[in-house]
Amino acid sequence: MAPPSPLLALPGMTDELVRVETALRESVIAEDPHLTELASHLIQAGGKRLRPALAVAVAACAQSIPVSDEVVLGGVSVELVQVGSLYHDDVMDEAETRRGVESVNARFGNLRAILSGDYLLAKASEIAASLGTEVAGLLAATIGRLCEGQVRELQKVFDVDRDEDAYFGAIAGKTASLFSAACRIGGIVGGLDRDGIDAVTTFGQRYGMAFQIIDDVLDVVATDEQLGKPAGHDMAEGIYTLPVIRALAVGDDAAVELRELLGRPLTETAEIERARKLVKAGGAIDDAVDVASRYGVEACGALASLPPSDASEHLAAAATALVASIPG
Repeated sequence: MAPPSPLLALPGMTDELVRVETALRESVIAEDPHLTELASHLIQAGGKRLRPALAVAVAACAQSIPVSDEVVLGGVSVELVQVGSLYHDDVMDEAETRRGVESVNARFGNLRAILSGDYLLAKASEIAASLGTEVAGLLAATIGRLCEGQVRELQKVFDVDRDEDAYFGAIAGKTASLFSAACRIGGIVGGLDRDGIDAVTTFGQRYGMAFQIIDDVLDVVATDEQLGKPAGHDMAEGIYTLPVIRALAVGDDAAVELRELLGRPLTETAEIERARKLVKAGGAIDDAVDVASRYGVEACGALASLPPSDASEHLAAAATALVASIPG
């Protein structure tokens, strides 16, 4: 549904992501074949590998492609955290599918899903430790921020009075922190100077905020087919995101009806579709896209201090292209 990220058009990126994929699959091989099967389940299902691509592109601002093996491993460590967090998310959400395949919890049970998610986080930490104490500390702190963001979100489930500060605090932890970490690790291992490392860290944080807001907009406006999963899932599960918060704040008849509809699980398709229609009725979608666009502009601005390069141009293009994910 979404157009390919301009990151993938960076010359040499396709081959770099093949290296990432190989290292990713090798990193989860365990002595126990069943644990290998569990840990490999979602990795084999594929994925955009956007976070490793960011690490590679950031490193390419300082070194040529192909990047060093250490950069590839840095990207792998971040992707392992991402996949491990999905295992845990699917248990919490009682999800049945992920990336077009049966979820680990649905196929193997919650206990195995939790343990294999923990294993992925452990392997990520092991790889990070091999890259130095700074990277190890950064990844550990990022895992902590992911947990904090998820807890912040859980505290506001089915809360129709969730405000924007609570929303932004949650997504800064559960999403933006990992994008920021991917960029910072790419900068550290890739050899950027300290100012450059700080610049790409800011880029990753702003990019991650824009990415999550756009993802939340898509949950409201896109179809099941476009998303590859049920549309309106967040509202149905009581996760009220920026477009919903903005729609509720209007105070018109649509907002009143939406408030009466929310605050509880939505189990009927008709209810979910009505809620989506009410959010789309006013200017909440455009408002949310505008906020995402501003984060995208800030992301691009953070790159201004880097020397001009093909890689930095593709990073900036990736940030500006996020809003192109919104259907017509």
